Amino acid sequence: MFGKAGKAAAVAAIAALALTACGRSDSGSSTNTGGGEAFPKDSLIGVALPQKTSENWVLAEKLFNDGLKGAGFKADVQFANGGVSEQQNQISAMVTKGAKVIIVGAIDGAQLGTQLKQAKDSGATVIAYDRLLLNTENVDYYVAYDNFKVGELQGQALLDGLKAKKPSGPYNIELFAGSPDDANAKVFFDGAMSILKPKIDDGTLKVLSGQTAFEQAVTQGWKAENAQRRADTLLTGSYGTASLDGVLSPNDTLARAVLTSVKAAGKPLPVVTGQDSEVESVKSIMAGEQYSTINKDTRKLVEHAITMAKELQAGKELEINDKDSYKNGVKTVPAYLLPPQIVTKENVKTAYVDDPVLGPITK
Repeated sequence: MFGKAGKAAAVAAIAALALTACGRSDSGSSTNTGGGEAFPKDSLIGVALPQKTSENWVLAEKLFNDGLKGAGFKADVQFANGGVSEQQNQISAMVTKGAKVIIVGAIDGAQLGTQLKQAKDSGATVIAYDRLLLNTENVDYYVAYDNFKVGELQGQALLDGLKAKKPSGPYNIELFAGSPDDANAKVFFDGAMSILKPKIDDGTLKVLSGQTAFEQAVTQGWKAENAQRRADTLLTGSYGTASLDGVLSPNDTLARAVLTSVKAAGKPLPVVTGQDSEVESVKSIMAGEQYSTINKDTRKLVEHAITMAKELQAGKELEINDKDSYKNGVKTVPAYLLPPQIVTKENVKTAYVDDPVLGPITK
């Protein structure tokens, strides 16, 4: 279902449903695109970020403020902790203030159409940051880590961790996904399922709850308490005497919530995946509890987003390395994707050697 041919079919189906495409270009080549009219170096750059649901978003706020100001721009960096309506208002305010570039990390990428049209009508360039903007012509570029690859790495890590713990199956696993209003959540899930579904089909992996669909696995708002509540229910309903060997978790916050639930149930810890390299999860990996995370260095992602703003300011063409995969339901959005890195106990000491926060922790 999720092989190379299946991936193309899945991309088309998801686009038809106005969800982000989950495939990616395999060419590995880069092209340049864009190249519009230059604008003053001290122009305003707006950055609309979602709620502070993880450490990487908090870090992004500081990095954008420091980096944009260091590049000579005026910076307007906003969090929408009040929800979608607050983000809508913030983007409209950025347009009113005359922002030349608006970088959007959306709470819900499908609910910003009116504000993005305002931005484009004003002459601003719109860059989707980390999460694709959906159902709109009014987005120019997408900058992110390769999120389908993130899912593939998580799925393979789960298989590797299970095999290391017990050489042969079958293995009992459960599947968790992110928030359904985040365009990335299904991309992560589909990437992981491209690895896991063949093993579910051949009986190597057994999902005792029977909850294998994305809609059954979602965690509203990426909230730890929602993941923990679902884990409690699954353990009570499906794992009375059975062992839970592994859990696909899409990020570190949810991974720790699942581990908390398992500990409270008095069961042996399963192999649990994650993402975002949060401090507590990196410590957990080193302690042999959480099995893996994904290193998506926020510094590099913010740096490239600012580089795009600088190139736009100078009227230069932007480098694009995926011009085919990210269909948002209306158009294919030119993307620049950064490569993610799987981190387990085996490479945790080397993965963060240059990270100012995690480097000292992992020495």
